[in-house]
Amino acid sequence: MNEEHLRLCASAEWAALVREDLLPWVLGEDELGDDVLELGAGPGLVTDLLVDRAPRVTAVEIDERLAAALRTRLAGRPVEVVTADATALPLPAGRFSAAACFTMLHHIPGRDLQDRALAEIARVLRPGGLLLGTDGEDTPARRALHVDDVFEPVDPVGFADRLRTAGFVDPLVDSNGDRFRFRARSGPRP
Repeated sequence: MNEEHLRLCASAEWAALVREDLLPWVLGEDELGDDVLELGAGPGLVTDLLVDRAPRVTAVEIDERLAAALRTRLAGRPVEVVTADATALPLPAGRFSAAACFTMLHHIPGRDLQDRALAEIARVLRPGGLLLGTDGEDTPARRALHVDDVFEPVDPVGFADRLRTAGFVDPLVDSNGDRFRFRARSGPRP
């Protein structure tokens, strides 16, 4: 993540957008359950909101520096910060009641790796576990924010099929023209 993007993701403005708009839009009336996984925690502004809604949160962040800072900042709270790649989670199958994926899929380079991350999320969710998330659509402003950064936008058209292929059922994907949200349940184990 480039420095400008990191500043935005750690800003009070981003925290307010997530708290007041994105999380309510994505979560709706659903409950997260007792053990929540967050993918791509970054500076942890979504993590802060998840820990208020679930008794246990595991925040996965690939960047060692961001993970260490988050671990320090959230010491004493019911959050475990794991430095790991979302495409190969070092977590047991069927553990989590829900998984949150907020504006991070576009940081995974390429559709194949994005799909591998979705399959990993399905693997670590309990049968019937909730996946919820949002990502930004491909816009000139978003491309400008990601200069010298990974930006592999996810097309909401066809994303429900990608979720089904990864092992999810009942996917919902909808767009407001700038961002899209998605939610699905993990399917039964083979």
